[in-house]
Amino acid sequence: MTPVATTWPSDPATALLAELVAQLDQQLPHARALRRELHRHPDLSGAERPTVERLRHAMPNFKPARVADTGFLVRVGPPGPAVAVRAELDALPVAERTGVEWAATNGAMHACGHDVHLAALWALLQAARHVDLPVGLVGLFQPREEVQPSGAEEVVGSRLLLEHEVRAVVGGHVQPRVPSGVVSTGVGAVNAAADQFDIVIHGQPGHGAYPHVAIDPVPVLAAIVLGLQELVGRTVDPIHPAVITVGRVAAGTAHNIIPETASLHGVIRTMFEEDRTHLHAAIRRLAEHTAAARGAHAEVDIVVGDPVLNNDRRLVQFVDPLLVRLGLPVAHEPFRSCGADDFSHYSRVAPILMMFVGTGGPSTGARHRVGLHHPTFLPAEESIRHLALALAAGYVGGAQLAR
Repeated sequence: MTPVATTWPSDPATALLAELVAQLDQQLPHARALRRELHRHPDLSGAERPTVERLRHAMPNFKPARVADTGFLVRVGPPGPAVAVRAELDALPVAERTGVEWAATNGAMHACGHDVHLAALWALLQAARHVDLPVGLVGLFQPREEVQPSGAEEVVGSRLLLEHEVRAVVGGHVQPRVPSGVVSTGVGAVNAAADQFDIVIHGQPGHGAYPHVAIDPVPVLAAIVLGLQELVGRTVDPIHPAVITVGRVAAGTAHNIIPETASLHGVIRTMFEEDRTHLHAAIRRLAEHTAAARGAHAEVDIVVGDPVLNNDRRLVQFVDPLLVRLGLPVAHEPFRSCGADDFSHYSRVAPILMMFVGTGGPSTGARHRVGLHHPTFLPAEESIRHLALALAAGYVGGAQLAR
């Protein structure tokens, strides 16, 4: 169990946090049981209604408001300004291999820790019911974090957060690349913008023995794949994080047939908007010109996804001392990655703060260690408390901003 200070300063923020922590610890046994139930019964993005029903059954004293089709939000505290705290409802299409008694068996899995996030937010909301809050606390149970179009974008479009006068939005995510019990905040960009590309090369089909009377799209595809690997290294500032990954290629129906088309599909991750714009144009130019030089034709479709996730400076300054007060060390070097999260969309409504709550062991830096989206990823039960405490600190810090 994470140590918590036995004496607290008399300022209102830490006094409020002390009250929330006292109530949180009473909710943790129920939160652990809820986490196991949610983990055992995961639902994929867009099909989260059974998960929602389990949560609503566990929250009989709340009045949920539906949002983004399968999502919902609840409110605790006074009317007027509020702080929203988010957790994600969806699981991934991963077959679980953890071996625990409460493992999922339906071909889906909470391999990104969303079950922990849900249990931690549930515990915070239950605790908040017994505390005199200075501003409202909006618990946001968001669908479709793992897919496009994202659930967060639809929540923002619903204007419910504006109706609740949300002045800050706080989130937390378990992270195995951060040591257990450590929390990483960090000002500015902590997650990348996430876009997708689809490229279809049109050639001329024919017999595999007579390539000279056909236009083979497969070598064109191969040349484009290799060219994409050079774009970041040779056209983007080396100190700017950026990634292009080809995740899927497809072509052909038989060994001896030159296909008419070939396709490749991948992702673009950038931390700077100018790099994002540049790579979109560069990918299109590379594909079209490479194909044209070989007598083929390339169609390029780029799907713009989540923006860069930028943590608000004021929220970081408010929350970091509270985390330390809770016995949760703040990472000296903030964790930043080219991972992405649709939480970034909430910056259109209010300042945001994403905290990465460590679940990693001594080998945190190892390349081979189990990470997010892995079929054996299973955060320890203590991570529920760590995350709930971090969310409580986030709410209290956000309340300072909202008042």
